[in-house]
Amino acid sequence: MAKRDYYEVLGVERGADEAALKKAYRRLAMKYHPDRNPDDKAAEEKFKEANEAYEVLSDAAKRSAYDQYGHAGVDPSMGGGAGGAGFAGGANFSDIFGDVFSDFFGGARGGSRGGPQRGSDLRYTLELDLEEAVRGTTVTIRVPTLVSCKTCDGSGAKKGTSPTTCTTCGGIGQVRMQQGFFSVQQTCPRCHGSGKMISDPCGSCHGQGRVEEHKTLSVKVPAGVDSGDRIRLSGEGEAGNQGGPAGDLYVVVNVREHSIFQRDGKHLYCEVPISFADAALGGELEVPTLDGRVKLKIPEGTQTGKLFRLRGKGVAPVRGGPAGDLMCRVAVETPVNLDKRQRELLEEFRASLQGDGSHSPKASGWFEGMKRFFGDI
Repeated sequence: MAKRDYYEVLGVERGADEAALKKAYRRLAMKYHPDRNPDDKAAEEKFKEANEAYEVLSDAAKRSAYDQYGHAGVDPSMGGGAGGAGFAGGANFSDIFGDVFSDFFGGARGGSRGGPQRGSDLRYTLELDLEEAVRGTTVTIRVPTLVSCKTCDGSGAKKGTSPTTCTTCGGIGQVRMQQGFFSVQQTCPRCHGSGKMISDPCGSCHGQGRVEEHKTLSVKVPAGVDSGDRIRLSGEGEAGNQGGPAGDLYVVVNVREHSIFQRDGKHLYCEVPISFADAALGGELEVPTLDGRVKLKIPEGTQTGKLFRLRGKGVAPVRGGPAGDLMCRVAVETPVNLDKRQRELLEEFRASLQGDGSHSPKASGWFEGMKRFFGDI
């Protein structure tokens, strides 16, 4: 049976570069691999055909011979001198497969994981009062972290000794495991990827090169921060392995609930209780702000839920811009614990309103709507 053109097998043009060849082979290999198509002879043949085509076209010398003489230039049985390109012959299939699928199986082919490694980042939740978040502050925090062992200078080896190259991985930090067609790289089980062995560990860090300590740090909190904002302290995270750089510390702000104000971005909200008389007759009230008390004029006939805006009495955003506003929501309080005279006065007042809906426009509208509703039923 005549062999198909290798370019046709991979579905690429004759001038395709190495990246295009690899991408085409990757697609076919993943589609027709025997592990994905058990007991499928047709898929196995297509997989062998794709492997043969890629093996030839990815080799500059073989590709040149193939482009000039066709299959005769690369197949010894046809008189070619470049060597067979069958599934079992030629270059090591596991190397080709491992190179194409290195990202799929999660390993850098032939790469080393030994050597210095950056330390982990740390997170610290900082609880602040609203006033501290709005105005800014400086706080002192105490953070548990891993620091480089001073006894062994972070090497993990007893003073006077030093780590030796791992005999299992040869200092690479990884070992290659052959599993059928696959060649999989794994972290060395002996040195755990460091590439070094410690025969006489340090007594302070027990060979880890790092010890746990508490660090006391001063954190400057800028004005206007809100819950969820992060302050990054560079290099204040965990110490790195084998002399690697330290990670960072992220201080995450959480603003506590306030007894008076609720915050929504740069705006503040508060509820202001007023008496029935003040709501009906109008008046002037003192309301709180973060900068002190201010006067708020209440017009007569004010209803519950009415919002009064105090411009610029909110929060100045941490990233700049004008300060927000303070929204005062009025809540009319019903009088309680009335004495006899107060009840008499309210009875007289209620009697004076009977039959005159002009004093209660919302109530009149509501009763009219209720009548229409029941009339339609």
